[in-house]
Amino acid sequence: MSTPQEAREFLVSRRAKVTPDMVGLPAGGIRRVPGLRRGEVAVLAGVSVEYYTKLERGDLRGVSDEVVGAIASALRLDEAERAHLFDLVRHANARTRARRRTPARTDVRPSLLHLVDSITEGAAVLGNTRSDIVATNTLGRALYDPVFRSQPEPVGYPRFIFLDPASRDFYPDWETVADASVASLRTVAGRDPFDRSITDLVGELSTRSEAFRTRWARHDVRLHIQGVKHMRHPMVGAVELEYNVMELPADVGLNLTVYTAAPGSESQEKLTLLAGWWISQESGRPLRQEPVSG
Repeated sequence: MSTPQEAREFLVSRRAKVTPDMVGLPAGGIRRVPGLRRGEVAVLAGVSVEYYTKLERGDLRGVSDEVVGAIASALRLDEAERAHLFDLVRHANARTRARRRTPARTDVRPSLLHLVDSITEGAAVLGNTRSDIVATNTLGRALYDPVFRSQPEPVGYPRFIFLDPASRDFYPDWETVADASVASLRTVAGRDPFDRSITDLVGELSTRSEAFRTRWARHDVRLHIQGVKHMRHPMVGAVELEYNVMELPADVGLNLTVYTAAPGSESQEKLTLLAGWWISQESGRPLRQEPVSG
């Protein structure tokens, strides 16, 4: 993945989203392209038009943090977009030999697996930067059974979302989930544009899925920290789950996501049923519960 090309396309895409009235500027007649002109961004950021033009062409070498911050403010970048721009600048100024990075991790320390298994009230999923599911507790495995059935391990969310038609049944709000998946992957790619495992995944999905390719071209980014996930599980029907993502300082490249349901809710009852169903699957005993449509 080319950092200059990524920088150029990202800055152009963000500039197109800012209208003059958003920053207190007059419209100034007919505009050939949506959003601000380069000169307007330069004025707002306090740099020359020539200098900003150089940056937007992808040449981020030597740009200071102050200038990056000023451009981020001029383009009204949110927290995720600002961090992404700083990542692009950091990699543009990194020495070539410092660009070699470890591929997405799939190894897990035994004590970390014990931690995942010890979570009993929620679905715990250990993931890596490529959005692979590296490990789960019992409930996590049950919750994401359709994902595990869709591909050989290690399974990944993006491949399920964009390559398996079953994902549109599993995610009632598929469009939103698809947008978030690509934006999260774009964010990770910006942090480590030389991770071959990520660039290979992006290449595969871009080739095989128009839905992915269209979203990737938008250059949207996102911080995947917390939120609400809606799923329609083939065994228990519709569930609404809150999720929180935790970084693991002792295991760089891995994160822990825990899905929980509101206490006393129907979704909590369904999680209990789901856990029982999976245990019965593992033990070979059929559960007396018919699949529910939701």
